[in-house]
Amino acid sequence: MTMPQPNRSGSGPLPVIAPEGDFDADTLAPLETQIDAAVTRHGGLILDASRITFADSTFLRLIMTTHDRADLRIAAPSLMVQRLFTVTGADQVLRIHDSIDDARTT
Repeated sequence: MTMPQPNRSGSGPLPVIAPEGDFDADTLAPLETQIDAAVTRHGGLILDASRITFADSTFLRLIMTTHDRADLRIAAPSLMVQRLFTVTGADQVLRIHDSIDDARTT
């Protein structure tokens, strides 16, 4: 099975977005705006997920749709985010890295 390649229209290194706190339907909009801007400008991003303390299905939807349309790399996910990805099987398709440096070199 081949995976579609992300649309990477930008050039140069991918920007890092490092959100912190809880992300659900009520708090997701600012992060979605940041991600959309990075994808539009750079064709992708590195999401430093180390300081995310809660994430629900709306966060997961944002991550998966971003993965489908761009070069998305998840760096250092918190235990909560790791669990969300593992329980849903998203960890099998997402590009998850131990650190930002590791995500940059891939």
